[in-house]
Amino acid sequence: MTITLDLGAGALTPGLARLVDVLDELAASGEGLLRPEEHQAARAVLDLRRATAPPEPPALPAGAEEPGTVRILTGTRRIRHDGVEVTLTRIEYDLLLFLAEHPRRVFTRRQLLANVWGYEHAVARTADVHVRRLRAKLGVDTPLVTTVYGIGYRLADEARIVVDRER
Repeated sequence: MTITLDLGAGALTPGLARLVDVLDELAASGEGLLRPEEHQAARAVLDLRRATAPPEPPALPAGAEEPGTVRILTGTRRIRHDGVEVTLTRIEYDLLLFLAEHPRRVFTRRQLLANVWGYEHAVARTADVHVRRLRAKLGVDTPLVTTVYGIGYRLADEARIVVDRER
């Protein structure tokens, strides 16, 4: 596989930055084939672009969360969205927790059935129904689950989810 990235124009998006970081890790570990001069040139361009990136927004006060944050309280099996408790079914809760524990990984419907439901003997579209209900309960303005067409689902890159194992 050959991957070509345009490193010359525009801002470095979070998705592109993650992709470059993964490629960098592969090259450093020896799993990817990359000529040393290409690797150094790409790193130099990326470092320059990151250095000229706009500053991060100011930090929120202690205890405050960004708007749209979903907090999963594993001890009580509750969900809070923007500080308000959202009632989910057992399957919706388990589905959200499973995706939150495996960010950036795509799961087929069958894999979700096996890992969340515990069996594969249901219609694969069962996962679609639960994803749709989860999206409806948390609101269309909350990016949460991304559909990977022809494959399945994954946690959205821009999802703001905190798994709180203390409560």
